[in-house]
Amino acid sequence: MDKYKKLASNTIIFAIGTFSSKILSFLLMPFVTHMMTTSDYGSADLIQQTVNVLIPIVTLQVNSAALRFSLDKAKRKSDVLTVGVRTTIIGFLVFLLFAYPISLIKINDFALGEYIVLIYVFVLISGFRQLCQQFVRGSGRVKLYAIDGIIATATTLLFTFIFLAPLKMGVTGYILAIIASDACSIIFFTVTAKLYKGIRPHLMEKGITGQMLKYCVPLIPTVILWWIINVSDRYMITYFVNSSANGLYTAASKIPNFVILFSQIFIDAWQLSAVDDSDKRGRARFFSKVFRVYSGGVFAVASVLILCCQLFTKILVADSYYESWQFVPILIIATTYSCIVNFLASVYMAEKKSLMALLTASSGAVTNLVLNFVFIPKVGANGAAIATVCAFLMVFITRGLNTRKYIKINFQLPTMIIETVVLIIQSALMLWLKSGALLYILEIALLGFMILLNMRPIKELFGLICAKFLKRGKNKS
Repeated sequence: MDKYKKLASNTIIFAIGTFSSKILSFLLMPFVTHMMTTSDYGSADLIQQTVNVLIPIVTLQVNSAALRFSLDKAKRKSDVLTVGVRTTIIGFLVFLLFAYPISLIKINDFALGEYIVLIYVFVLISGFRQLCQQFVRGSGRVKLYAIDGIIATATTLLFTFIFLAPLKMGVTGYILAIIASDACSIIFFTVTAKLYKGIRPHLMEKGITGQMLKYCVPLIPTVILWWIINVSDRYMITYFVNSSANGLYTAASKIPNFVILFSQIFIDAWQLSAVDDSDKRGRARFFSKVFRVYSGGVFAVASVLILCCQLFTKILVADSYYESWQFVPILIIATTYSCIVNFLASVYMAEKKSLMALLTASSGAVTNLVLNFVFIPKVGANGAAIATVCAFLMVFITRGLNTRKYIKINFQLPTMIIETVVLIIQSALMLWLKSGALLYILEIALLGFMILLNMRPIKELFGLICAKFLKRGKNKS
């Protein structure tokens, strides 16, 4: 299959599963924000983000190795899965030794000790779910991966409603719903992909454990650095302000996730193509063309979101959260560049250069931490958003320069600079004018300019998708 058509095919399959699961967070927002106070929502988010940073540490980020090595045709799938399961279990047993010191952590009005058992169960179940997901995806069973996304959507909706409405379990119920849904996914993958047959510790290839750990261990600090860029501001808002302010900031961050929604659908498919592409001569042209289509789509979606940020906030959150819209425009710019640097991560994945992923991410983490201390006390939550934008810009610059050693991608920088300036102007107008006919006339004009700027990559994107559907229709006939 042509590599462009294969990319389009995988994108469509991942869209089926990813779109349903990602759109869930938006569908649930009106219900969750109605059932939980801003303080409780902020606390639930801190628990979730704490678990997100603990999982790669506890599991040694072995799910990333499971994805990369299951894509390697020279490796036996059973060896990869066995190393993943064994590493996760051993890591969790070691993690049990740290229960007491973790329980002592307190940030302003939020105490981890109140939820320590919940956190441990969350880490174990979600850690295994991520391992199953990445192994199945890397093994080429993308349809199962997509079906799991649909099942996860349904189960999360069901459990969230049960735990928050009839049972009124608040923060605990919100987290239990995620845990229960992840457990259902593990069962689904185990049965349908027959994962239980792939665990063979006594038949493993010699050296496979060392190879996988050599790849994934450098990714642990990388993930932590990404956590610093993406999440540390929420802890610092809680520290400098309170949990209620963090609840508003968390609600605001959900709307920029629309950009990630469209981005992640593509990235899941793109990672398979990036590793699978064996045409070394045409690789730079392939990566450059795909990047232009991808970045053009991301900037266009971001422009639409800035225009509609007040409307989406009004629809998606309870009235007590409405003021959170003022954090959305700047967060959209930050999210846009996070999607761009995620594309560049595929270069490191294809080349197995996980150490370089760490070094480039560190530049953003340091930038984010320093600027958080400078801006949050002075500007509040929008200071955290500005720091995040600067952090992702720093990572883009360092990765853009470094990845040229492996693949010389043509970023078309003049176009990207213009696109970024358009988003900045849109954000400034939204925060300055706030409402009125003039605001929306200017916003629509800027959106129109953004679409014209990206007309060619948007046409190419739809062309690939339409070609895939037309081919499928001819095959059926």
